[in-house]
Amino acid sequence: MANSAVIVSVAQFDPGVNLGHRPGAKWDTRRLHRTLSKLGFKVDVHNDLSSEEIYQLFTQESRRPVRDCFLAVLSSHGDEGCVFGADGKPVYLSRIFGCFDNEHMEPKAKVFLIQACRGEAVDGGVEVDSGGDAAGFSIPQYESVPVDTAVMYATVPGYAAFSNPSGSVFLQTFCALLEKEGNRNLELTRLMTRLSHSVAYGFQAKGHQLGGKKEMPCLLSRLTRDAFPFAEAGKGGGATGLSARSLLGPEDARRRTPSIS
Repeated sequence: MANSAVIVSVAQFDPGVNLGHRPGAKWDTRRLHRTLSKLGFKVDVHNDLSSEEIYQLFTQESRRPVRDCFLAVLSSHGDEGCVFGADGKPVYLSRIFGCFDNEHMEPKAKVFLIQACRGEAVDGGVEVDSGGDAAGFSIPQYESVPVDTAVMYATVPGYAAFSNPSGSVFLQTFCALLEKEGNRNLELTRLMTRLSHSVAYGFQAKGHQLGGKKEMPCLLSRLTRDAFPFAEAGKGGGATGLSARSLLGPEDARRRTPSIS
């Protein structure tokens, strides 16, 4: 039995839906499929699903057997708390997360990557009071995330996420990190910290309208254990032989012109 990854990508919306085409989404999907497959994940890709089809998909996935980690990627236009299906209707993330709050998935590590805008603001790279961003995580939204789940958003509440015809900065950077030797054996929160740093300090939008704007990913974690979902079993390093939910005792040390999408 393998770890499981499900990629839901909405690039083309139904006729009459006032949401733009996302040409870079196909490149994100191709690279994610290649990268995760090489790491031993069974990867399923679903393109341009309606909102109801997305709900049905995750209801089914929450009941399927998985070794020790389930990874989901949702890529679409979005707003705070939701992404949009191909029919233009919102898919509420709290409902998706809630599907995995069951006895079958409880002992598994669950990771969600959300490539979507969470508002219309763009980050000029200035320092802001952290209290403003925290307001975006309402208590109901946080409580909808099951225990032993990490949700990594491309951007903070209220802000836009960047993409261009060659893919999104968030998902392309995620793949690049996993393809670099050594990163796959990192504990999950350390890997996500590197992802945040790479996007925040390594990306700056170009172009007349968005030039100089930045993006800052955001991690919401309810992990209770150290998770190594991408670790290579049987090789050297601190993650050797550890499953995605391996618990370490307290004595152990953790060892192009962009568009809005």
